[in-house]
Amino acid sequence: MAEIIQKDGTWAFDGDALRLTPGRDKNVSLLRKELGELVVPLGSLAGISLEQGKKSGRLRLRLRLRDGADPLLQATGGRLTEPHDPYQLVVEPDRFGVAEYVVDEVRSALLLDQVPAGPVDAYLLPGPSVPLSVSAGDGTAGFDGERIRLEWNWKTEDAKAAAGARTLALADITGVEWHPAAGLENGHLRFTVRHAPTKAPPKYDPNAVELWGFRKDPLMALVAAAVQARLPHPARATADIVDARPELPSAPVASAEDDHDALLRRLRELGELHRAGVLTDEEFALAKQAILKRM
Repeated sequence: MAEIIQKDGTWAFDGDALRLTPGRDKNVSLLRKELGELVVPLGSLAGISLEQGKKSGRLRLRLRLRDGADPLLQATGGRLTEPHDPYQLVVEPDRFGVAEYVVDEVRSALLLDQVPAGPVDAYLLPGPSVPLSVSAGDGTAGFDGERIRLEWNWKTEDAKAAAGARTLALADITGVEWHPAAGLENGHLRFTVRHAPTKAPPKYDPNAVELWGFRKDPLMALVAAAVQARLPHPARATADIVDARPELPSAPVASAEDDHDALLRRLRELGELHRAGVLTDEEFALAKQAILKRM
């Protein structure tokens, strides 16, 4: 097992999955603490890297998940900042060797299992457990797995509060989005309701909670992710369109290639991924070396 233990958290890899456990340090965000331990299957990963952190001398382990694998990333649209991103780990300089070992082990497993880096058509992580309730900004959002409950506080805009609390059935939700506050712009948690489109700002939208950049704002991402995990996967709509097209005649099945030809083909595939920017120079070199050894 490859494992690295830091104040920021612990990452452990057993060959099949990475277990990401947030640390107890005061600098660990509320969102990561509430998420708790995450089990990330190997098949959900597109890559792993060890990067120079913003603070001098510190490094950062970073996981890249395949598009569509995680409802949290889907709902937040990649807008989680570094302190709140559960797929990053701050590494102290004296643990560089251990971090590098974890990276090598995960990359080797990805290569040996030939895990594709492309998108998936189903969530491979479950999303936050329910029921849950979060209070931030101008309201409270709760979700029990079937219904969303929005309640307002004394800071809510009058016209929005006058409509009272809202209960939205999951079956009526077609989309969810979470935006953090940035600069002078407020953030929000917004639900798109079937047959009820609105262009109203979150401050006036009865289906949105407005966020002002306070400490608990990121926790609203938990509600967004829990709802997203129970909505149809975004890839299904594309799949339905493809399925509706006329079926084309299937191509004849090619004969099986010998091991040498298969390895050559794999080398060509890796070269294409490298040229497309999917694999870094380091990842390509490691993959190429592993295949050449087998030849």
